[in-house]
Amino acid sequence: MIKYCKLIFLLFLTQISFAQDNSIISVPLKNVKLHQGFWHEKLETGRTVTIPHVFQECEQTGRIDNFAVAGGLKKGVFQGTRFDDSDVFKVVEGAAYSLQNHYDAKLDRYLDSLIVLFAAAQEPDGYLYTIRTINKDTTGSYDWIAGPSRYSFENGSHELYIVGHLYEAAVAHYNATGKKTLLNIATKNADHLVKTIGPKPGQMIVVPGHEEIEIALVRLYRTTNKKEYLDLAHFFVDMRGRSDKRTLFLDEHKLGPSYFQDQKPVVKQTEAVGHAVRAQYLYAGIADMLTINDDPQYSKAIHSLWNDATTKKQYITGGVGARADGEAFDAAYVLPNDNAYAETCSAVANLIWNHKMFLYTGESKYMDVFERTLYNGFLGGMSVSGNEFFYVNPMASNGINDFGHGSGATRHEWFACACCPTNVTRFLPSLPGYVYATKANELLVNLFMDSESELNVNNNQVKINQKTNYPWDGNIKITVSPAKSATFPVSIRIPGWANGQAIPGDLYTYLDKAAKPVVLTINGKNMPATIENGYIKLNRQWKSGDVVTLALDMPVRKVIANANIKTNKGKVAIERGPVLYCAEGKDNNGKALSMNIAPNQAFTSEYQKDFLGGLTVLKSNDTKSAVLIPYYAWANRGANEMTIWFDEKQ
Repeated sequence: MIKYCKLIFLLFLTQISFAQDNSIISVPLKNVKLHQGFWHEKLETGRTVTIPHVFQECEQTGRIDNFAVAGGLKKGVFQGTRFDDSDVFKVVEGAAYSLQNHYDAKLDRYLDSLIVLFAAAQEPDGYLYTIRTINKDTTGSYDWIAGPSRYSFENGSHELYIVGHLYEAAVAHYNATGKKTLLNIATKNADHLVKTIGPKPGQMIVVPGHEEIEIALVRLYRTTNKKEYLDLAHFFVDMRGRSDKRTLFLDEHKLGPSYFQDQKPVVKQTEAVGHAVRAQYLYAGIADMLTINDDPQYSKAIHSLWNDATTKKQYITGGVGARADGEAFDAAYVLPNDNAYAETCSAVANLIWNHKMFLYTGESKYMDVFERTLYNGFLGGMSVSGNEFFYVNPMASNGINDFGHGSGATRHEWFACACCPTNVTRFLPSLPGYVYATKANELLVNLFMDSESELNVNNNQVKINQKTNYPWDGNIKITVSPAKSATFPVSIRIPGWANGQAIPGDLYTYLDKAAKPVVLTINGKNMPATIENGYIKLNRQWKSGDVVTLALDMPVRKVIANANIKTNKGKVAIERGPVLYCAEGKDNNGKALSMNIAPNQAFTSEYQKDFLGGLTVLKSNDTKSAVLIPYYAWANRGANEMTIWFDEKQ
């Protein structure tokens, strides 16, 4: 078996071709600053409220003490569940991003104190998993889902998932501070894995139970340039689909291999199946590897998986995962509304996957999905106040059903399984790093945020300043200031919604697909706005202070679902720009589920600065005076009815 696996691995390596100089690279987070506007306010909430709140919860629930106990720094027993170490690492990652956005000496010192605990908890050979270390020293028992020995229950274990989050936190911390204290812990663990797992005689053959380490190993490789980390990521992907390896966890919990995306080799997978978060982390890791080592078989597989997930299995919010059973994808077009699962973590995974697909292909459609998920499925998982969260994000609510997660009716400050609050905490402050990218000498503007960035284009320092009130209006002003006048292309993504396309594919479409042309000026002169492959490409000689303005029309649009989604037959949803709207009982005489929309019903938009953190409300012009708010802002005023989809009144 080992010889067979080694042969597969070597064949895979001989098929790869290295990425060319036209690779797409994100402009680093530390080079992009948000100064005001929608996302600046959200990041400030994250910095001042969310990060302190989540660290406090990690302290109060024993998640941080577990490292101290495992390291022999205090007496105690393991508290919590087998995957709780990952929550601490995720918050550390988010805090490190926050330091890059806004340096905070107190937070920096606090992270240093945590890293001391992590180092103490790490076993001499690099292994790090506090539940096994603590229980080995106290009760003699072990984490049964992880097996009686290290990595022994492949599919059920979270050991590799946890250290994946360690690696991501370590890279973020190193980039923020220049310190290698956490990076050294991460590489010590990764070196342990390289020695322990792989195709060589005497090594273990392991398929991670909860994917994430694949993304993390690639990231660690990019930081350290240790190719063995990239090779191990390839190995983890390559070993999926070995039907002769099953575990007690599978047998006892009636979870088939598809739950773990282990039902067949990845190159033969065409449908997104199983646990939605695990799946999308795997797919993101593969896309990331393809940006380094392209491979036609894996490329074909990842495109097929994306097409299936996006055009057949995605909610209008960008949320993913229709079933509570297994937190999983359902069959194509099975997307229930009132019992939708759409875990907040799966929205984060969807963001990461689509961004990796963009970096691999350069196609704007992936950033279209990213934007839809960002403003709706992701942002809906966090309260306006920043200290309450959703685990589950339904498309409709009766104000009662909470899915057992405090979701669907009210937001909660914490969950026993706290993956969603900590995932929001780590992703939000990383957002400025997704705004811009470069490809050779080309600058790509992918997201509209009031921001300032400095980057290098052909050894020429270029400052980019973006002013906008997006997403509440479609006016964007971009000032390009190279240190010395130079010719290079600036490509600005025009969102699909501004071009009459709700989402790539035909899962959701606008009733009226007509779109007004984008209005483009350069230094005050009207220019033709030619959109190619989702971008306006401005290839010209730039001088300091050149100003580009865009005006994107933002009509209120009605959306219909593909006829194969039976739950939405005869219904419409309402959008304006990238923002999806909903009706909440609080604004509509206590009723939302029974509301309907007439074919000719029109809405006016009104920005309300002091309402739910400041947002644009839609009001209908009929006698019922229906009021709609952004979906992300619902359930911030207590439990009440909510719906996205409305019966169309004839």
